Amino acid sequence: MIINFKIRNFGSVKDEQILSFEADKSTHLESHYIINSCGYRLLKLGLIYGANASGKTTILKALEFLRDLVLDPEEKKTDELDFSPFLFDNETPNKSTVLAIEFIQNNVKYDYEVEFSRQSIISEKLDHYQTTKANVFKRTTDLKNQFTEIKFGSKIKKDKTFKKTLESNTLWNNTVFGGFLKTNIDFYELNEAIDWFRNYLKPLVYTRTKLEGYVTSKIDKKELSKKDIVSILQKADLHISDILIEEEEQEIPQGFFEFLEKQLETSDDRVEKLKEKGKISAVNIGFVHTVNGKDYTLPIDLESLGTRRYYGFAGLLALLIKNNHLIPIDELEASLHPDLYVHFILSFLINSENSQLIATTHNREILGNKDIFRNDAIWFTDKCESCSTELYSLADFDTSVVRDTTNVLNAYKSGKLSGKPNLGDFYFELD
Repeated sequence: MIINFKIRNFGSVKDEQILSFEADKSTHLESHYIINSCGYRLLKLGLIYGANASGKTTILKALEFLRDLVLDPEEKKTDELDFSPFLFDNETPNKSTVLAIEFIQNNVKYDYEVEFSRQSIISEKLDHYQTTKANVFKRTTDLKNQFTEIKFGSKIKKDKTFKKTLESNTLWNNTVFGGFLKTNIDFYELNEAIDWFRNYLKPLVYTRTKLEGYVTSKIDKKELSKKDIVSILQKADLHISDILIEEEEQEIPQGFFEFLEKQLETSDDRVEKLKEKGKISAVNIGFVHTVNGKDYTLPIDLESLGTRRYYGFAGLLALLIKNNHLIPIDELEASLHPDLYVHFILSFLINSENSQLIATTHNREILGNKDIFRNDAIWFTDKCESCSTELYSLADFDTSVVRDTTNVLNAYKSGKLSGKPNLGDFYFELD
């Protein structure tokens, strides 16, 4: 589980901002919202509200960028890291960026921090807490010589050959995790941390992310039950009684191989095998609708955007319930009716055990119903005068602003909680 995430000088975030999943002392909705682990009370859900361009998505992008730093290291030391620091300032473009995360993996707390620029990883460290705090490694980079130096904690016993091998494989623009992934050596603590980033923290789901193929492949591989997905869709009132998945072979279009070889810049085994086969497999998805006792199959391309998106969400929901994951979602409400949006959140909270969900949203209706949300699960992003992002929780407000009897929706609409656009009037004088 994630405990908290810190961001400094990344995108619209200038000064350090902290997204925390630690619950406050409130017992409100305790049984549905709280995960107890390693002495922490952690929230399953975090919802981020804010005006357009206030930095909501930046928070999630920073989390995904950290995941990529760990799991997808650059291959060449000349490759630059693909991000932007805070640009509305004379100094921050030349300053380093810092991302830090605390998480729990197999009942052990880990604390990871990395400092970097576009050209290199400047420093990083990993600590773990079994009985007491212990350092796993500290890494620094000789920026002049582009050389990595790694020091292990006193409780980590590794010989000089191991150290030299890991250092040589950790390019100056790779994290130690990235170097480790290129190294045929065993390191328990690194394996555990990498497993968390790979299997617990999932990639960011954007509004443009097409989940249909992903969910269908999970069903095809028996990693998800089609029966479970249909059950979730039926409770969403989409009148779907079955899912038909058919694979068919199609003739390969003229010029397809030339296009592939141009994109790959070479001809590899996969292209050669396709040439030998002469055909390509395509998967067709159809939803069965039962109307007046008769079944009608509608191809997925003819379904509404909301139905297609919720098919993807049904797969995500099944994964969150069956397994333990953290899934970030941008604009959770996109293409969903407000009732279906709430239904998805409540289905997740009631049925999941050790999964977490963090999402940006513009749907304000949930703020008017304290029967389904906790103050510490609601976050806001606001633009400061410098146009930088400020991140804060509803639980941060004292009782002079938010009381137990306060209508939070009305307080948000009126601007008492900030995190909303300051719009001008409706009149324009256009040339």
